[in-house]
Amino acid sequence: MTNPFPVTLDDVHDAAVRLKGVAHRTPVLRSRTLDALVGAQVFVKCENFQRIGAFKFRGAYNAASRLSPEQLARGIAAYSSGNHAQAVALAARELGSTAVIVMPEDTPRSKVEATAGYGAEILTYDRYTGDRVAIGEALAAERGLALIPPYEHPHVIAGQGTAALELLEEVGELDALVVPVGGGGLIAGSATAAKGLRPGIRVIGVEPEAGDDTKRSLAAGERVSIPVPRTIADGQAADIPGELTFSINKRLVDEIVLVSDDEIRAAMRLAFERLKVVIEPSGATPLAALLAGRLDRVPPRIGVIVSGGNIDVERFAELCAPRDGQESAGRRSGE
Repeated sequence: MTNPFPVTLDDVHDAAVRLKGVAHRTPVLRSRTLDALVGAQVFVKCENFQRIGAFKFRGAYNAASRLSPEQLARGIAAYSSGNHAQAVALAARELGSTAVIVMPEDTPRSKVEATAGYGAEILTYDRYTGDRVAIGEALAAERGLALIPPYEHPHVIAGQGTAALELLEEVGELDALVVPVGGGGLIAGSATAAKGLRPGIRVIGVEPEAGDDTKRSLAAGERVSIPVPRTIADGQAADIPGELTFSINKRLVDEIVLVSDDEIRAAMRLAFERLKVVIEPSGATPLAALLAGRLDRVPPRIGVIVSGGNIDVERFAELCAPRDGQESAGRRSGE
């Protein structure tokens, strides 16, 4: 009988073998303050410490490493708002290949500079008027490049799932796993790993309020398109879930919750003050959901995947500066 899932737990295990010694096995952090604020034991998987500063390296390298020597010689193409761009650029360099990346004109400067620093050629477009998929596909066809999309690829999804695999291997039983959702690749891979290992675990996705395409799609039972989101969580500015990722997430994801930009800012401050880590807005959304009480019920043991930490220092300081009448959760509660 044919397996109905395009990505399986075996695929995630296979990706883990391929990534061993190449990707970092990122740390899991704990905080008494965070536990007290949430009312549960929270285990934070810090993919901001992954190579290129985000989980994306896992999927990019898993996909790129399977290309033929002939294709690696021709090169790789990708489109991305930043983290996948860096991931493909680094994967290409590691494998002796080259990369051409299509990036939005308003991509944060640190992500553009990092991508170029890994040796990639960068082409820009307007994210509000341009179609990055069409641009990327045309570029790949014209130059004979292998196109590695940010989430619509089974090897990319399997690679991303290794973050959840590592988390569960390290901390054991979890009642819930909370994951950021953009195009859906991280949560699709994470849900595949988590449900494969712990069928009873709840997998909860988090989107910014302005970018609720996956929540709407799951409610409708089909992919729903929204206007390109305007949110501080630039890595989650997707206007429609991926076809492949949605086919997985509609079966395995239990719930999607939403957080505001102010709640994301508060989570970034908490992570900096209490966990001593820098998290970009997209990576902070799961913590924001927990701190803002977005879960219907809070189970005893919760895993959180912090997806990345790539943010300009000026932008980080701007977002984390307390607004009028606000004080950090860490200072209010103490350790």
